[in-house]
Amino acid sequence: MSSTDTDTLTATDAEGYLVDPAQWTREFAETAARHENISLTPEHWDVIAFMREWRDERDVAPDARHVMKYLAGDREAGRARLFALFPYGYVKQACKIAGMMKPRAWSTG
Repeated sequence: MSSTDTDTLTATDAEGYLVDPAQWTREFAETAARHENISLTPEHWDVIAFMREWRDERDVAPDARHVMKYLAGDREAGRARLFALFPYGYVKQACKIAGMMKPRAWSTG
């Protein structure tokens, strides 16, 4: 993706993360997922919706451990499920597709 992706008309940084998470759209998610070679399934959309809701309520992206717990109720099962959905990682793929800004420092759970 470029600094302004023509498919979505939203500003991104050099790595494809949204500059302003409020500009996120489903179209942005679909474009970002294509760039990551991910075909979004209903389970992907469920995780994205959880992440977006968390961000809207708290004004911060959820830590991976919260998403893991949401997915499976415990950390290890959730980790496996999260990496099955986003094989190159929570920050690189899930956060980017869900429209989160790239975190400066992050725990991957």
